Amino acid sequence: MDIDRMQLRVLAPTNIVVDEPVTKIVAEAENGSFCLKPRHVDFVAALVPGLLAFEPESGGERFMAIDEGILVKSGPDVSVSVRHAVIGPDLGGLEQTVHEQFEVLDDRERVARSAIAKLEADFVRRFLQLGESHRV
Repeated sequence: MDIDRMQLRVLAPTNIVVDEPVTKIVAEAENGSFCLKPRHVDFVAALVPGLLAFEPESGGERFMAIDEGILVKSGPDVSVSVRHAVIGPDLGGLEQTVHEQFEVLDDRERVARSAIAKLEADFVRRFLQLGESHRV
């Protein structure tokens, strides 16, 4: 691999979000943002929710919204593992995409929490019924 580029792989649980050569990565950890270039020493960081910016080898700058995750740089390979990541065409488009994605996630979370509450209530009801049947 060329010493003036890195291979960026951003992995979410269900898909590979990015897998391409890049010349620069900017991300944010708990203690602030940092920049990685190809000759940077090997590095590990816990990422906080925010923007991950990168410069593809082809030029320009791209942005990705991520939630918390882990970044590992080992030689020319940079792997980022996150629960959610969204790429937009530009910062404005990314903001709109993030809002849409998180609205869907919020709806799913509400449905899941409602289902869990119903299951817990059913469990308690059946447990109480079981206790009553043993008293008789």
